Amino acid sequence: MPEPDFLRAAAPLFAAGAVEVVEWSFDTGWPPAAVPGWIDELLRHYGDAGRLLGHGVSFSPLSAGTGDAQRRWLGRLTEEVARRNYRHVSEHFGFSAAGDFHRSAPLPVPLTGPALRLGRDRLRRLADAAGVPVGLENLAFAFGRRDVDEQGHFLDALLDPVDGFLLLDLHNVHCQAVNFAVPFDDLLDRYPLHRVRELHLSGGSWSDGVRRDTHDGPVPEELFAALPGVLRRCPRVEAVVLERLGGTLAEADDEPFRRDFLRLAGCVRGAG
Repeated sequence: MPEPDFLRAAAPLFAAGAVEVVEWSFDTGWPPAAVPGWIDELLRHYGDAGRLLGHGVSFSPLSAGTGDAQRRWLGRLTEEVARRNYRHVSEHFGFSAAGDFHRSAPLPVPLTGPALRLGRDRLRRLADAAGVPVGLENLAFAFGRRDVDEQGHFLDALLDPVDGFLLLDLHNVHCQAVNFAVPFDDLLDRYPLHRVRELHLSGGSWSDGVRRDTHDGPVPEELFAALPGVLRRCPRVEAVVLERLGGTLAEADDEPFRRDFLRLAGCVRGAG
């Protein structure tokens, strides 16, 4: 995150050498001239070490049709992976580009034959442009119980032709579990855990009784409790990322943010 509050909170972790891997939402930094110099230097350092992950937010792999915006995005991705050394590249399940909704959270799509064929085509295009392993992240939002029940199976079917990976966001699973009264472990069983290459942990907020993945708070205690078991069930995990949006950290939040990070790192080390 390029915001000053994130740099203030995270700088001591970088200075201590505690941050082993970084993830960059590269399409938020297009054009490259808009990326602050300190971020560019940091990304180059981690890329040279093989510890840089790419995470897109605006490709919208399940948008209907093949629009100019997607073609431009893929062209820019080809330039991006030529500029920096990414270990892998991920995007989000669902669609997020429909008129005025283009800046919203991604929305789910029902598991149908046409949607599956479209999504597989988009994943193939993504893999061809990236030239590195590609994956999709599960969503927090769901329109109903059908979306909750089907998403893991849909993701497995989408990823299979490109041997893609699952970026498993545990707070997103938590949101669906809470909002639809499904036990966390039961919901986790629906996902292709053998495909998990990366985990996300974050906090969120409540809105009218709905748990939202807003990345603006501490990690829930339930997720720290679940993490060791998740790591045991996901033997291919290469990276675990703590997410926090810039612009959401007051100075009083800096130390709790760092405590969450160090606690997370300790859980990962303890899992071997």
